[in-house]
Amino acid sequence: MARVLAQSIGMPGLLSGQRHGQHKASGKSRRSVKMMSNLRMPASRMSSFSGLRTLNTLDLLSRPRQNFPSKMLTSTSSRRERAKRCVPKAMFERFTEKAIKVIMLAQEEARRLGHNFVGTEQLLLGLIGEGTGIAAKVLKSMGMNLKDTRVEVEKIIGRGSGFVAVEIPFTPRAKRVLELSLEEARQLGHNYIGSEHLLLGLLREGEGVAARVLENLGADPNNIRAQVIRMVGEGADSVGATVGPGSGNSNKMPTLEEYGTNLTKLAEEGKLDPVVGRQQQIERVTQILGRRTKNNPCLIGEPGVGKTAIAEGLAQRIANGDVPETIEGKKVITLDMGLLVAGTKYRGEFEERLKKLMEEIKQSDEIILFIDEVHTLIGAGAAEGAIDAANILKPALARGELQCIGATTLDEYRKHIEKDPALERRFQPVKVPEPTVDETIQILKGLRERYEIHHKLQYTDDALVAAAQLSHQYISDRFLPDKAIDLIDEAGSRVRLQHAQLPEEARELDKEVRQIVKDKEEAVRNQDFEKAGELRDKEMDLKTQISSLIEKGKEMSKAESEAGDGGPMVTEVDIQHIVSSWTGIPVEKVSTDESDRLLKMEETLHTRVIGQDEAVKAISRAIRRARVGLKNPNRPIASFIFSGPTGVGKSELAKALAAYYFGSEEAMIRLDMSEFMERHTVSKLIGSPPGYVGYTEGGQLTEAVRRRPYTVVLFDEIEKAHPDVFNMMLQILEDGRLTDSKGRTVDFKNTLLIMTSNVGSSVIEKGGRKMGFDIDYDEKDSSYNRIKSLVTEELKQYFRPEFLNRLDEMIVFRQLTKLEVKEIADIMLKEVFERLKVKEIDLSVTERFRERVVEEGYNPSYGARPLRRAIMRLLEDSMAEKMLAREIKEGDSVIVDADSDGNVIVLNGSSGASESLAEALPV
Repeated sequence: MARVLAQSIGMPGLLSGQRHGQHKASGKSRRSVKMMSNLRMPASRMSSFSGLRTLNTLDLLSRPRQNFPSKMLTSTSSRRERAKRCVPKAMFERFTEKAIKVIMLAQEEARRLGHNFVGTEQLLLGLIGEGTGIAAKVLKSMGMNLKDTRVEVEKIIGRGSGFVAVEIPFTPRAKRVLELSLEEARQLGHNYIGSEHLLLGLLREGEGVAARVLENLGADPNNIRAQVIRMVGEGADSVGATVGPGSGNSNKMPTLEEYGTNLTKLAEEGKLDPVVGRQQQIERVTQILGRRTKNNPCLIGEPGVGKTAIAEGLAQRIANGDVPETIEGKKVITLDMGLLVAGTKYRGEFEERLKKLMEEIKQSDEIILFIDEVHTLIGAGAAEGAIDAANILKPALARGELQCIGATTLDEYRKHIEKDPALERRFQPVKVPEPTVDETIQILKGLRERYEIHHKLQYTDDALVAAAQLSHQYISDRFLPDKAIDLIDEAGSRVRLQHAQLPEEARELDKEVRQIVKDKEEAVRNQDFEKAGELRDKEMDLKTQISSLIEKGKEMSKAESEAGDGGPMVTEVDIQHIVSSWTGIPVEKVSTDESDRLLKMEETLHTRVIGQDEAVKAISRAIRRARVGLKNPNRPIASFIFSGPTGVGKSELAKALAAYYFGSEEAMIRLDMSEFMERHTVSKLIGSPPGYVGYTEGGQLTEAVRRRPYTVVLFDEIEKAHPDVFNMMLQILEDGRLTDSKGRTVDFKNTLLIMTSNVGSSVIEKGGRKMGFDIDYDEKDSSYNRIKSLVTEELKQYFRPEFLNRLDEMIVFRQLTKLEVKEIADIMLKEVFERLKVKEIDLSVTERFRERVVEEGYNPSYGARPLRRAIMRLLEDSMAEKMLAREIKEGDSVIVDADSDGNVIVLNGSSGASESLAEALPV
């Protein structure tokens, strides 16, 4: 950044002014702080240093060349005495980005302290605050930190007046440090000035406030200097801003070290997770790396299958020496493309970084570059008229000068790399398939130790097996082994948190303590100090008890660890709990309470659905099969078609099931197939194809099931759908999956599919009289079976055989009898009672009124729906009129009756009518 800035403005020099000690004042010598630098030039700002709040010294030094010489004037008691001195602009050009950051931080420290100068002490604070360079690392290793150093600086020079000039100049002693840093860089053979050289210059200057600060903090300057020289020799500082050929030692790779991570070194230090399996892929990568040209493997696979792990496995093999001679001793460096692009504000900076990187790799001849998400090369760093990273790397990749391992997903490879044949031919694809469940179990066993150390617990073998199997069965939108590893990780975190909580007894005591503290504060406010003292003593006693309970728990945990238990255990139950929390699918073992619920499921459903025993039994059997794990794992829980007249409870049964077993009626996905009668509307189920409006929104069916994979899917009035809908449903019914418009496979294996239809309702209404027999609902099941066969024949005429053949069962709903309609009327009346209870009105109805409702609402052709209209007309309308007339108020008890003519009578129970009350139906 410094070089680009200097070249763009063409400045003649970096610093000018007297060296410390060269100026002779007319009076006695004064502290160098008063020797300020100032330029007689118009004030201006530079975008390069827009992060600073005001104009700084570098801004002044970086101004364009004027028609008069650029000077810095030294202010002394005699302003007429001036001296001219100019430091070459090459010095400014050689400042690295880290060195420039140190200067900027030093100026910020001066502003923070309210000083109108930048002295050696501010430079020291800037060196520590920079944080990443050699100087910061060495100073921190000596025990120095920014907070303590700031305190020491304030002790010595104090804070300023608070008014800080726009221009903050360097003191002569600070300028001397900059000049000495240039000399230190030359002596070390470096063509750049980094933070380490600034620190060496500061130590060499040896005087000033910084020297006193170091002394007060107990830092030995000689020791600091030795540490800096040692780290420079080891190339520990990833400077990354060398500005010309021949900078330092040719073996140094500052750019590569700054923008990359050495996987081989991490493998030698044991910081990489073990790689289990993948022998075939690692050998294939090794084979490609041994080629003369185009020796660049590209790992292609779904996200989470272990592409990065293969590169880490190769690094581990190299570290262990278990590789052929062709790649023995090489280093696998992973490149951070985001870091490489970051901060390249000007045209050509990114290209310069990348070219430096390539030069270092070519000179080393022992680097294997690993680029994760290799598709990010395309377009990286490209500005208007510039070329991107992929085009810069292409020649080196083709000639074999640069060995590179890429990794990307199938979609990104197809989307980006295949579109660029010139780049594609330089990489050799290596397919990375998803591991099997058995391979995943072995991977989890290999990683077990790392996660046990991290979470301070143990994993049972059953937990690892369950993680692999359950993630494969229930988490379909992700891939092994990633999803299984995430399962054991989160299960470990959950178990650890449970054991880290206070014991139950301690939590109860803690609640008491909080209440006592509130009471004590209240007593103090009321000046009841005697009571406050008693409460304080009680508080102390409880806190002592809590401490003893916590210590007891720690001792028990320690005893378990010493006994070889190794802390808490993660079991299969914990894995099942995490899977359930992720997906909403109950995968835990069936408890005793749930077993009772499942066995009594028919009774519960019959509280909402009256009659229709065959349908309720079929639904209950399917749920029981699925819950105990006996259903076909590759198909939906069950698929039914409910056929029957309108209003007999087909949709109501689906709602009742969703509310009872899946949590709420909202858990049901309902699709009214009358909305999909046209061919062009079919695409709404899976999403619009590419290029059409709404492509990014997804399908109504697929998106709903992706968000809630364990649910009831109701296709209401299925016969109204376009025939293409049935074609699409074939794969759902058979294989339990559906591919949406984006190519994603949606899992239907944990859904219960219900389709309702009115096909065959005419046969049911007529009772099969045309076939020569009459239907009596009190007869045995033979009558129902004959009706069912007739309806099935009609369904076969309407639906295609391949569709009906994939259904688990076709259930025919009976017509409702008058007795069943009466039971349904009671359910509907109770709904009205509940609504009035909210308004604090107690409602009862008489038996005569019930008979009146059933008589008004019973129609075999329309089922139970006329009942709702009858209740609305006879009961709700009458109640509404009385409430508006103020005849019924909150707190009243109301009885609704019907006279012999069928007229509705509303009686206020609080004012009498005991005779009617005696025969009223209780709420």
